[in-house]
Amino acid sequence: MFASSIGFTHSRSDHSLFIYTRGLDTAYLLLYVDDIILVTSSDSLRTQLMTLFGNEFAMKDLGSLSYFLGISVTRDAHGLFLSQEKYAEDILTRAGMSNCKFVKTPVDTNGKMSSNSGPSYSDPTKFRSLAGALQYLTFTRPDISYAVQQICLHMHDPKECHMQALRRIIKYLRGTISHGLQLTKSSLSSLVSYTDADWGGCPDTRRSTSGYCVFLGGNLVSWSAKRQPTVSYSSVEPEYRGVANVVSESCWLRNILLELLCPISKATIVFCDNVSAIFLSGNSVQHQRTKHIEMDIHFVREKVARGQIRILHVPTRFQIAGIFTKGLPRVLFEKFRTSLNVRLPSRSN
Repeated sequence: MFASSIGFTHSRSDHSLFIYTRGLDTAYLLLYVDDIILVTSSDSLRTQLMTLFGNEFAMKDLGSLSYFLGISVTRDAHGLFLSQEKYAEDILTRAGMSNCKFVKTPVDTNGKMSSNSGPSYSDPTKFRSLAGALQYLTFTRPDISYAVQQICLHMHDPKECHMQALRRIIKYLRGTISHGLQLTKSSLSSLVSYTDADWGGCPDTRRSTSGYCVFLGGNLVSWSAKRQPTVSYSSVEPEYRGVANVVSESCWLRNILLELLCPISKATIVFCDNVSAIFLSGNSVQHQRTKHIEMDIHFVREKVARGQIRILHVPTRFQIAGIFTKGLPRVLFEKFRTSLNVRLPSRSN
């Protein structure tokens, strides 16, 4: 590849990332098909690299980053603000809900939906199209991740109640259309994560839903809401599997930061609200009842023993990852949403 021939090395952690280092010069190249983000340590290096690429390919310099893959990037006094407002407006238009009344939360606090609840929805293609669009919106709207994950479980055979749940997400977007993800100037010296799980919440399979969020300094950089692949025998199992998931993600983030020449020397802090799961991460005694999650246990314990990970307890009322595993009351939901840095742009505050 041409990038390699001029000094870029291919990242082993992310195949779309290329890294250039020559003395004090550093550059990062993020490539997706024909869309490119180039970040350099100096203007002279940027000009030099753009000239080399321009001589090889038909390219256009669009200046400072403002739009990438449907995500708007604006600069303010605090840092960068990432938004998909126009994309969200398009979803409302496609759903015929541009003027609908809005609701305060994207999902209610009732139990999870069954795949056998009520009659089938008359237009499953429309349901799948809107659900897929909402999935892409979660790139800057982690506050809807859990609600979207729940409706996507029923894309194969959507019912009327599932479409009602999808419409609720859109009604929530109607009232928060200008919200986005705020990235601020922050220290890059620490990774802090939160992990949570319900227990047997799926009414059809009795599998659990686990969720996590990871902060680099004060910025949210990774999050997930996902149904676990197996059924858990006790409440500690899904919590511990959730810990293993976020530890795995944290290890990947530490590796990519190392490649970006921003190594994390401190241990990654993982906050969990389940005391038994925290005990398992440090207790070397293997119990019969935990044999079936032994690989997760050994993986996490190894990272704890090496000093790369610390598992700490957090009270449930401060467990931010709860927003990825269940429907929350409005006050708590809005508190956690703010903690995720999902907010209005600074001009609207």
